[in-house]
Amino acid sequence: MNDLKLQAARKAVEFVEDGMVLGLGTGSTTRLAVDEIGKLVKDGFRLVGVPTSIETERQARSLNIPLSTLEEVGEIDLTIDGADEVDPQFRLIKGLGGALLREKMVAYYSKREIIIVDSSKMVGVLGVKTPLPVEVVQFGHRRTKAALEKLGCIASLRGGDQPFVTDNGNLIYDCKFDAIADPERMDSDIGAIPGVVENGLFIGLATSVIVGTEGGAVIRERI
Repeated sequence: MNDLKLQAARKAVEFVEDGMVLGLGTGSTTRLAVDEIGKLVKDGFRLVGVPTSIETERQARSLNIPLSTLEEVGEIDLTIDGADEVDPQFRLIKGLGGALLREKMVAYYSKREIIIVDSSKMVGVLGVKTPLPVEVVQFGHRRTKAALEKLGCIASLRGGDQPFVTDNGNLIYDCKFDAIADPERMDSDIGAIPGVVENGLFIGLATSVIVGTEGGAVIRERI
């Protein structure tokens, strides 16, 4: 499976041009792409990266990729990121790596976002295999959990008795639905709950998906 991820990562990096501002995603597949971007910098490409997590920032610095912030760059030419699930409409579930808030912000301000996955991440309906991560503030989070479960899920605090804390100081509830038949409605309903910071439904943000398959990397463009 790592070979398929690397295949997708390398194909995505072919779209990187000298002088670009790049959004650097988070996760095992994106880590491979950041390694490839580091090789471009070593070869003389003048690139600037905006990392979506402290983890990615550390990796980029180790590769001597020049870094900036969302405030400083204003707009991002291209973001390369992974996903936990991708449906036929390019709607995504992201956030199993814990960086969904920063990932969504960077994606929103990107001219183009390429999602790199292996074929196992392509699904017919979101939420059947993967729980939906929801980032919440720590204050009153058990009340937030109860409100989330009214939407039809089982919400589990990531980390349990030793909760996972995001780079933004928040908690994550992993919300297991039988399926998410209407992602747009679910996105709206979750966003209306006080205490929710962001959720892992990424809708209308991915412009391309590159899928690593046994037959080679397949590029799919959003119509």
